[in-house]
Amino acid sequence: MAALVSVILSGTLKAQIGKPFIHDPSTIMECEGKYYTFGTGGGGLISENGWEWNGGGVRPGGGAAPDVVKIGDRYLIAYGATGGGLGGRHNGNILTMWNKTLDPKSPDFKYSEAVIVASSDGKEDNDAIDPGLLLDPTTGRLWLSYGTYFGFIRLVELDPKTGIRKAGNKPLNIAIDCEATDLIYRDGWYYLLGTHGTCCDGPNSTYNIVAGRSRQVTGPYLDNMGRDMLKGGGKMVLAAGARLIGPGHFGRMALGNGIEKMSCHYEADLDQSGRSVLGIRPLLWKNGWPIAGDNFKEGIYEIESERRGYALELAVDFVRMPGGMRFNRNNDEPVKPVPSQQLNEVDSAWPAGNIGVRTGDFMFRPHQKWSVMAVPGTGNLGGPYYKIIIAGTNRALAATADAELITVPGFTGAPEQLWRIDELIDGTYRIMPKSIPGSNKQLALVSAGDSSPTLDTFDMNSDNSKWNFKSH
Repeated sequence: MAALVSVILSGTLKAQIGKPFIHDPSTIMECEGKYYTFGTGGGGLISENGWEWNGGGVRPGGGAAPDVVKIGDRYLIAYGATGGGLGGRHNGNILTMWNKTLDPKSPDFKYSEAVIVASSDGKEDNDAIDPGLLLDPTTGRLWLSYGTYFGFIRLVELDPKTGIRKAGNKPLNIAIDCEATDLIYRDGWYYLLGTHGTCCDGPNSTYNIVAGRSRQVTGPYLDNMGRDMLKGGGKMVLAAGARLIGPGHFGRMALGNGIEKMSCHYEADLDQSGRSVLGIRPLLWKNGWPIAGDNFKEGIYEIESERRGYALELAVDFVRMPGGMRFNRNNDEPVKPVPSQQLNEVDSAWPAGNIGVRTGDFMFRPHQKWSVMAVPGTGNLGGPYYKIIIAGTNRALAATADAELITVPGFTGAPEQLWRIDELIDGTYRIMPKSIPGSNKQLALVSAGDSSPTLDTFDMNSDNSKWNFKSH
């Protein structure tokens, strides 16, 4: 796996911004340019850009832990009613219902009558709650997993045309010791994501997300050590960290071009009053296993091309440091640090106007150090846009109308100066301007040659398109 970013934090890691307060969120769905997720108790969150979330989602039926899948031009929602050990009861139902849109302001917004597709009687070794939906991309068949710590996780098949349980279909036990499951398919494998640990206790919750995989949707689901999830197996995908406690309720968004995201909730965000909040993170894949990536953090970086390992830099004259080559030095001479070259030692020789960029050997020099900072009021799925400026200055990286790169003397917030930074499934990064002046093309930062960065079509299969961020 490519080297991951090494970072020095300049602030706290946020889940999402706005009022992203939710418990047991469904997989995030895009509908008519907006993003939606639904949670326990009815309702849900809406986002215009995927980064700032607020209330407004509408889901009738109340209940708990819904999930959503898009089938054709409709959305199927599943949710649990009762169950979950509420009042000591484990009798519950899973219900499904359809809607043509998730936008409550649309004239087409109308939910169909909910129908029961799975049940538990409170005595059997299963609790019918926490549904997860999978529309198999290889067969078109529709599957529903459900269950909690009270007994087994079960799998049933639904009719993708009606959302109703297929006649004669019997539940199949596929896991134990987890809840809030979700099924995904990738590269010939079916993955069962389950939430392990304890919930609903704020900062004391021990929720974490684990996974097993199988060549068949019906299992068996084994972890990386060959342990069956029917016997408590599961490889860790995401645990607590960065003051975000108790991740659970996995959802996957495959965006294409090597970019995948995962959603979850955190039982407690210690920086947001310990509330349960929505989280969105990059989803990486290592040796065929899913692992949560880290949202990009502000900092000062070398921006390194995966193509050759050269660093993005201003196209200015190289300024030598004092010293140079010296032989036969006295080994008894006192050893002392050599100061790094400082910005004020070189920037007076830089042109005052626009300056081009290139890539070259990284030498810890001021013209190679980039400050990457979030721009308030901007956003895309899971993160903000960033400004990329030479550290210690306001000189900003920008896209030009002819799809090249330039640095301008001052950051203005123009769209061509806003950069989307996405961690790819292999741990490297795609860097893309929000827009190219006068163009609708979606282009990314690429290395056209060892020393020639430009903007071009992103290619996940080419190291030309991939970058790393390293702090030194």
